[in-house]
Amino acid sequence: MAIRRLRQANEISQEKLALTAELDRSYVGRVERGDNNVAMLTLSRIATALGVTMSELLVEAGL
Repeated sequence: MAIRRLRQANEISQEKLALTAELDRSYVGRVERGDNNVAMLTLSRIATALGVTMSELLVEAGL
């Protein structure tokens, strides 16, 4: 949910986030829904694409 909140706050589509993070769009959707666990490297790519640090992303997620 944190990824979705940050993505929407930055007015970025799933497709744009996926392209920026070099991921498949459907994978980003599954991550946002919680259907997939995310590897640290992938989480780092997503955080960078959202313009936040991994720490900020984890705090946003309440972790």
